[in-house]
Amino acid sequence: MYATTDFRKGLKIEIDNIPYEILDFQHYKPGKGGAIVRTKLSNILNGRVVDKTFRAGEKVEKPDLETRTMQYLYAEGNTLIFMDMTSYEQIEIPKENTSGKYEFLVDGQECKVQVYNGTPIDIELPLSLVLEVTYTEVGLKGDTVSNTTKPATLSTGISIQVPLFINKGDMVKVDTKTREYLGRE
Repeated sequence: MYATTDFRKGLKIEIDNIPYEILDFQHYKPGKGGAIVRTKLSNILNGRVVDKTFRAGEKVEKPDLETRTMQYLYAEGNTLIFMDMTSYEQIEIPKENTSGKYEFLVDGQECKVQVYNGTPIDIELPLSLVLEVTYTEVGLKGDTVSNTTKPATLSTGISIQVPLFINKGDMVKVDTKTREYLGRE
């Protein structure tokens, strides 16, 4: 159990058998009456954001969340197939549960899978990945100084903006949260 004094950004709590992640919180002491804690919570199962107010000292449940290291095997329709690295058990996760993160997955890649009450609900990727550029327009000589960009398709199929000097076959580092170019490897 967590008390409101334990609240911090990123803490995962459970209210009415639904897991939430705390996005923001604020302790508030009105002129009269007891202190309260205002929170902004994200439903882990469907991503909806709700505002909820707690009395100071109120207790909330700790969710049955577990993070397992798994290997991505392949996609089958709208389902992603992962293998548990310890038990070699295969599990399925619907693509819509990953909020588009599946577009960064490469066959054989290891990632962390969040499991709630035995059901896989989401994946966690590294902060950045190194991927190969499979298609982009040819850069011109002398285009290395300007700050302009061009679209490039990466080995996983996603498209990002890269500097003009990047060519097909180059390895680039990409931020998995913002989908931005970070540098050439």
